[in-house]
Amino acid sequence: MARTRRGKATKVRLWRWRRNPLRRPTDVVEAWLLLGAWCLAAAAGTAAGTATAHAVEQNLDSRRAERHAVPAALTQDAPLATSEAAGAGDQVWARVRWTSADGSTRTSLARVDPGEKTGARTQVWLDRNGKLVPAPVPSAEAEFQVVALGTTTAVGAGAAVLSVGWVVRGRLDRRRMQQWDREWAQFGQQWGRRTG
Repeated sequence: MARTRRGKATKVRLWRWRRNPLRRPTDVVEAWLLLGAWCLAAAAGTAAGTATAHAVEQNLDSRRAERHAVPAALTQDAPLATSEAAGAGDQVWARVRWTSADGSTRTSLARVDPGEKTGARTQVWLDRNGKLVPAPVPSAEAEFQVVALGTTTAVGAGAAVLSVGWVVRGRLDRRRMQQWDREWAQFGQQWGRRTG
């Protein structure tokens, strides 16, 4: 709502909360709706973000706990350069050999630094069943994932709540416009002519 002072319109803040002969009950409902939507969006976003961050952190911790490092040796020379299709940063695939917990020798493909020679020492990661698995996420990357996913979920939950509030506000606006149309039709007849 705007108020005119000396030919200049100024915006009146919080007009839905002030006493005003032009204020309708739907204006008060809309004011409470907007306040409630913002408060609920903040609370829902915080709760969802915190829950997601906690779940991601627990998942990464459990993965880290069930994996252990084992020394291994290369059984072949590692390629010199990585291909873009290989992925996983600057590492390449090469065959390695390690001794499992039961004393048996195993071999498989693992990611190693490029250019490593046969017999070079490296480290592989095994799960509790002795199967070769990727290395656990480093703590800095894990922290980034926790923060990023928690923040994304918080923003998404807050936006969902605000969008519901926006839809309800749109319905209130339509209802208010219909009410104004009915009143305009009623009082417009008293003036003796129609506009529009």
